Amino acid sequence: MSVRDRTSIQLSVTGALLSMALAAPSASAAQGHAVPLRVATYNIHAGTGSDGVFDLDRQATALRALDADVIGLQEVDVHWGARSQGLDVAGELARRLDMRVSFAPIYSLDPVEAGSPRREYGVAVLSRFPIRSETNHEITRLSTQDANPVPAPAPGFGEVTLKVHGVPVQVFVTHLDYRSDPAVRVAQVADTRRIMARERAALPGARQVLLGDFNAEPAAPELRPLWAGLRDAGTGTGGTYPATVPLKRIDYVAVGKGVRVHDASVPEEAVASDHRPVVADVSLPTPSGR
Repeated sequence: MSVRDRTSIQLSVTGALLSMALAAPSASAAQGHAVPLRVATYNIHAGTGSDGVFDLDRQATALRALDADVIGLQEVDVHWGARSQGLDVAGELARRLDMRVSFAPIYSLDPVEAGSPRREYGVAVLSRFPIRSETNHEITRLSTQDANPVPAPAPGFGEVTLKVHGVPVQVFVTHLDYRSDPAVRVAQVADTRRIMARERAALPGARQVLLGDFNAEPAAPELRPLWAGLRDAGTGTGGTYPATVPLKRIDYVAVGKGVRVHDASVPEEAVASDHRPVVADVSLPTPSGR
């Protein structure tokens, strides 16, 4: 065999081996891996701190300190009125944190002056990842805008779908009823479970995270059905309300099947809102890593 022939064969073998190496998954990919994610929830009290002062700079600083990839916000004003200087609070915070935003209004009212933006109030999601889809679901509510409200379906249960390093994630953000009578929260929990189950079936393999102010403590009977399918990531952490001297834990990061919780905490932020935030470090095993 000539030198030219031997060289040609060697080059062919080397090329074939290189192609196989590029096509074949690495050992870690074949075995699957866990994708890290930091999530948080924060009732921002429409931008007003526990001192009664509206200060979005202060609130943005508090949110930035969480260093979270995804944040669920409650009590969010969008052109609502004087208390938040008529600002789009959701959009302003997203801009200052350089994050994407999805806003799900609970209330969307006509403006006071013709030609002005609609007055809206609700929940929002801030995300470092692109938002692939967003939905504003209806759950049972007792309106604060009606003189004689009755429980009825109303929007304000937000959902976004993200792709976190290849893993589909459905993030839900909610604000449950604040009244001492738990009847509306009972209905809201049932609605929440039904909607999350339906969305999970629509996107097999998706991981689910529920963020929010539940206005009830972990052992509350009305929350018990939630814990049948979700894990309370903040178990063992401190109170979240009121922010100055927290007496109750009513703000939650809850995760569904396939989401591992590594750590959770309630940062000692006592001024930026009347609630304290909750932040959790979780991981999302890839489907091949089950």
